[in-house]
Amino acid sequence: MTSTFKQTELFGGAIVVDLPEGYIDVSTIRQVPDNQEVYLSATGLTSITIDITERVSHLPTDIDALKYHLDDLVSIEESSHGGSDEEKQQEQVRIWTIEDVKFEKLSPPLPALTLLCTITPPSPQPQPQPQPPSTALLLTLLRLPPQKTDILITINIPHPSSTATTTASDHPSSTTLALEEEEEEEEGKTGKGKATSPLMEEGMRIREAVVGTLEVRDWGLFC
Repeated sequence: MTSTFKQTELFGGAIVVDLPEGYIDVSTIRQVPDNQEVYLSATGLTSITIDITERVSHLPTDIDALKYHLDDLVSIEESSHGGSDEEKQQEQVRIWTIEDVKFEKLSPPLPALTLLCTITPPSPQPQPQPQPPSTALLLTLLRLPPQKTDILITINIPHPSSTATTTASDHPSSTTLALEEEEEEEEGKTGKGKATSPLMEEGMRIREAVVGTLEVRDWGLFC
């Protein structure tokens, strides 16, 4: 599952970035907020969302801001799925990696971080077999301090296996995911993740392409 990429105009051409060919502009199907661009794979499995948001300025570090945006994203997902407050609190979010990235076409270099996490919904009681599917998220935060703006790039990847450590040998489905932790974890970070599923590998290629090709052509977008 190897995509070819093409330059894609976002927000009326104010931003350009390479995205996989064949991905569908969701605004041609349904209404999308003005501050957002959403692209969906032809299979409907993987999605790419680019959000322009107000800069998170009340937290001391960029990692804190990234986690704040993740919490906000998860809260929106929970609200869309409904359910009681108790059920929502049982949502399991696990961050596997956090690392700095450099957007190669933006100069001077801007602060940017990316993380990999898995989100597992709560199991109805009594717990069924198998457990509910989880989702892997590749969330990248690009910070524009002078414009008081944060740009979020979210790659949403389905993960139907029962735990985040399921391997391809356990379940031969093309959407299985394996993640390995290092023995020692730093506070706020986790060990390196190892992607073995085609969908996960594809998601990482998309993230790499976005980081390597995103270019702002009209900074007036943020005024």
